[in-house]
Amino acid sequence: MDEGSLVFSIIIPTYNRPAMLAECLKSLTELDYPPRVFEVIVVDDGGPVSLRPVVESFEKEMQIILLRRENGGPAAARNSGIAVARGKYLAFTDDDCKPDPGWLKELEKHLVIESCLMVGGRTINVLLDNPYSCTSQLIVDIVYAHYNANPSMARFFASNNIAVPADAFRGIRGFNPLFRTSEDRDACDRWLANGYRMVYAPGAVIYHAHKLSLESFWKQHAAYGRGALRFNRAHSSRSRGDSTLSSDFYIELPGRLKKALSGVPAKRIPALLFLVATWFVANTFGFVSETVKYMRSKDA
Repeated sequence: MDEGSLVFSIIIPTYNRPAMLAECLKSLTELDYPPRVFEVIVVDDGGPVSLRPVVESFEKEMQIILLRRENGGPAAARNSGIAVARGKYLAFTDDDCKPDPGWLKELEKHLVIESCLMVGGRTINVLLDNPYSCTSQLIVDIVYAHYNANPSMARFFASNNIAVPADAFRGIRGFNPLFRTSEDRDACDRWLANGYRMVYAPGAVIYHAHKLSLESFWKQHAAYGRGALRFNRAHSSRSRGDSTLSSDFYIELPGRLKKALSGVPAKRIPALLFLVATWFVANTFGFVSETVKYMRSKDA
């Protein structure tokens, strides 16, 4: 197929989750979008299990390729996909996600408005019986409510539901592979620093099934805290002047949390509040530990 005829390249980084990847790919076969005008690029980030059988099982249903690279994290994996992508637009999701059938149509509806527009969609947690996954989604919803209060002037999207013009995103050098977490915050920040716009499109839905335990919940948010420090340093080096997370976020947090919990059964609220507190402690712990590590490296 001629390169110019492809509208979307869907890029999926994955590591050692073949069953979840298969579910993700199955959802892409159900997209309400012509399969002849999009491709799927699966990037195996050095997992121990071959993903070729999974990918090959979908070759008759859509245009799909498999790349394999040494483990370098999701940012580096996505960049490997970007390097070979042929679509006009890049759409990113993860192996634990299932895009809604209307996902690409909704993204395209916004992308055609202007040449350098990043569009981010809405994520819905499907693991409603997992309090850790529910809390993690609750945190994302609160962060989105802060950063994207004005949908037409959005400031942050998670990397599991983003679409961008390919040429413009290559122009800002894609994701920073030095980031193992917060690579999405960094990419959004650099996008805005180039004078481009971001639009939140809640109609572009993906369903997220990231199973967490207390241990993995802690590790996840401590890692986000470490990434936050690295992001803050990168942000400061660009001399944009504004704070990466204003005090308004913390001032508004109780009200946003109350609103987010308004539809939750009363018996579940104490556990969720405990986990929100755990998130704050884990995030702070990660940030402080990374700060100490950074200061020691400077003194060495």
